[in-house]
Amino acid sequence: MPYGAVALVLALSFSVLAVNAGFTPLQAVVTSALVFAGSAQFTALTIVAGGGSIPAALSAAALMHSRFLAMGVALAPSLTGGRLRRAVEGQAVVDSSWALANRGDGTFDRGLLFGTTLPQYVAWTTGAVVGAFSGDVLADTERLGLDALFPTFFVAILLAELRQPRARVVAALGAGIAIALVPLAPPGVPVLAAGAAALLGLGAARPGPVDGAGDDAARGDG
Repeated sequence: MPYGAVALVLALSFSVLAVNAGFTPLQAVVTSALVFAGSAQFTALTIVAGGGSIPAALSAAALMHSRFLAMGVALAPSLTGGRLRRAVEGQAVVDSSWALANRGDGTFDRGLLFGTTLPQYVAWTTGAVVGAFSGDVLADTERLGLDALFPTFFVAILLAELRQPRARVVAALGAGIAIALVPLAPPGVPVLAAGAAALLGLGAARPGPVDGAGDDAARGDG
């Protein structure tokens, strides 16, 4: 629920900025409902508002979300069914739900993944509607401090992950990569390159049975 509260405010902020940049309220709401991705939406909006082309905005948004390739690979063994079903279930992955559902042993709790994404999506869509149709009241998001929520959101996710020793090493390495590249690479690239630190996770324990399978067998239910 705390992540849902943050999602509501972030989506509200996006809609206000989008309408100010020339989106209609309906366009702002539909964008949030279909994309459901804060970093990609804000990146694309920044490019479009600055006079950039739609292809450039979409390319930048896709680049921002390239991190989901690694997240999807890690999650895949914990999903059930064929490829189509796993692809559909994978749509529930957002940064916070992925981190919260991570058991720390290479497996993920599917129920927790879906259960943490649902309230965030409801809050995200609600925030988008409120922001789109209340832009006149909330026109200055920086004055309200809403611009600080995005980095705070990711810091909160990071703090939850740092309970694991391996995660602390990955976080430190990722930070080092990002800091080293900031003076050299275009904006956004250092953060994406820092994701290479996650390759240390390849040495983690092999995934166990899909959630609940082992417990059911132990109880004699399966």
